[in-house]
Amino acid sequence: MSIIVDRFNKIKSNINNLGKSKTINIIAISKTFSIDHIKPLLNIGHDHFGENKVQEATTKWNDLKRDNSKVKLHMVGKLQSNKAKKAVQLFDFIHSLDNKKLADTLSKAEAETKRKIKYFIQVNIGNEVQKSGILLNELSDFFSYCTEEKKLDVIGLMCIPPNDNNEEKYFGLINEKNKLLKLKNLSMGMSSDYLKALKYEANFLRIGSAIFGERNQ
Repeated sequence: MSIIVDRFNKIKSNINNLGKSKTINIIAISKTFSIDHIKPLLNIGHDHFGENKVQEATTKWNDLKRDNSKVKLHMVGKLQSNKAKKAVQLFDFIHSLDNKKLADTLSKAEAETKRKIKYFIQVNIGNEVQKSGILLNELSDFFSYCTEEKKLDVIGLMCIPPNDNNEEKYFGLINEKNKLLKLKNLSMGMSSDYLKALKYEANFLRIGSAIFGERNQ
């Protein structure tokens, strides 16, 4: 599996060549990949990983997290309210906070588990009907609801731009909104566009296939 480490190091080199001053967190999106794919990165000390399904993550990561105490696990997929408590128990970051019902459930789950985690609000930056996320005109009110009423630790915004070869337009827009909310973190940029996202102050990159290869599922 040395090819996985080679790919990962290539991505790190690409990022370092940009000379960014703040820490860039590479989230290795390990969804659908086995523990055998994950261990080479654990063995070199990498600690940020992402999954998109609670059940799969529980199966893979319960033991891995116990044995690797520095691992930070990120929920990057759509989160259903009925899975919120399990998500709070396992994950350290959730990137898909996107509605009030979910905010309510997560707040309750934090109280029950006595565990605080970090959140990104997912923004539907292109108003796409097939995608989840808060619309821009609802973002300010939703942010206030999550942080003031529900006391959730929202650290930034997350977006997946439309597939129209105009990613930088959307990355720029979400960066502006992030600054207006005085947030310091941005979750954006994937295997195909992470270098573009870095131009607009992304510091949590969600990279899967460029590290692990193409998925079979």
